[in-house]
Amino acid sequence: MNRPVSNKDTFLAKAADLLGDKGLSCDASDLEPWVTDWRGRYTGRALALASPASTSEVSNLMKLCAQHGIPIVPQGGNSGMAGGATPDDSGTAIILSLRRMNQIRSMDAASGQCVCEAGVILQTLHDAAEAQDMRFPLTLGGKGSATIGGLVSTNAGGTQVLRHGTMRAQVLGIEAVLADGSVFDSLTALKKDNRGFDLKQLLIGSEGTLGIVTAATLRLLPATSARATAWAGLGSIGIARSLLRHVERKMGDTLEGFEVVPDHCLGSVLSHLPDARPPLGGHHAWNALIECVSAEGDSAALRDRLERALGDAMEDGLLEDAALASNETQAEQFWLLRDSISAAERALGPAMQHDISVPVDKMPEFIEIAILQIERDFPGTRGAAFGHLGDGNVHFHILAPQGAVPGEWEENEGKSVSTQVYDLITQWGGSISAEHGIGQMKVGELGRLGDPVALAMMRSVKHALDPDGLLNPGKLVPQP
Repeated sequence: MNRPVSNKDTFLAKAADLLGDKGLSCDASDLEPWVTDWRGRYTGRALALASPASTSEVSNLMKLCAQHGIPIVPQGGNSGMAGGATPDDSGTAIILSLRRMNQIRSMDAASGQCVCEAGVILQTLHDAAEAQDMRFPLTLGGKGSATIGGLVSTNAGGTQVLRHGTMRAQVLGIEAVLADGSVFDSLTALKKDNRGFDLKQLLIGSEGTLGIVTAATLRLLPATSARATAWAGLGSIGIARSLLRHVERKMGDTLEGFEVVPDHCLGSVLSHLPDARPPLGGHHAWNALIECVSAEGDSAALRDRLERALGDAMEDGLLEDAALASNETQAEQFWLLRDSISAAERALGPAMQHDISVPVDKMPEFIEIAILQIERDFPGTRGAAFGHLGDGNVHFHILAPQGAVPGEWEENEGKSVSTQVYDLITQWGGSISAEHGIGQMKVGELGRLGDPVALAMMRSVKHALDPDGLLNPGKLVPQP
């Protein structure tokens, strides 16, 4: 990498002229909220906070950064889980915030498409689609802060991947600014296009290391007219897999979510949320949150179908108890229990959190074997796995022993725990990052465990599109 020698004062003066008072700040108080990731694990320093208001301003800023050798750390809602939007501690990079680019440029219900700028908040898109009797089929716990640009850049998942896929499946077109300031304009959505590489897919999931996503054309679906949600109590995670297959056969493509929650995690949430109530009487080793939706028919009919499916499952010994949500309020209460697990686990003390995947049919065995092995090798720790069993992705948390010092345990024994978890997941043919990205948190592990051929290809693409290494340095792409 051959970065130009920078005169920072000259760069800042030109950037200020370009972006104006609202678009550039070097004030420490303005930068302070954005130099630490929301989980508090990574803190860096930045030369400035740049907040362009248009694609042309992003383009001109990138050209200026290229001329002066200024690294760029792109940032959306700063709600990432892997430190991918936090600068290092050198203070040489600018944070490039896309939050001012928050317009929904168009929404066409007839074609099932919308064009959103990178700073549009996911909840805002949901609300706008609902007003057109449509929906955007991706949601997650951080929908009130996560931005479209961040979701595209990390190929976000969420609770509807089972039916609709990750962000890759939702993106029909992309607009992005490359390292030299050139604009890649591929917003027009074509069903068929064989003009070489699908370059938009290269940018999706690249975590800002290949270009800055400024807008995306996204697919929309008709709003749901029917919803059925159930909470089931199960005897084991293996039975949960069997129940998943049973519900898939009975409910077909109406099945949109199948989340697993162990009894320990449910207990943590019930203690954390003072007004929460358990959905079922008694304790069950595992729980499943099941959701079916349809754009046709009514909720009563769909609930009847799901009730019959669960009744058959109970006769087959696949569940111990179940409750169907009788209305939307109760359905949202079920989901609140699921969405509150991470916050409840954090309140218990230090933990190492892992976002992993293996083939769906291997996941129950992996959970049982891996938790036993970790708890044996690290006495006093406790394993907990929860999440999207339907797409082979669980959040695999290892809680520290009682009395562990926050910060200290994670930096010492916690790192050894994560190393073993990632070794295990690699041995099982899985992924060390299912939906949260690599960022800076896992870049070393990717370099250690990744396929050498795949890593060499990633480095070649990175060098081709960002030869000076200015785009989000130290993230995603391991150094050789």
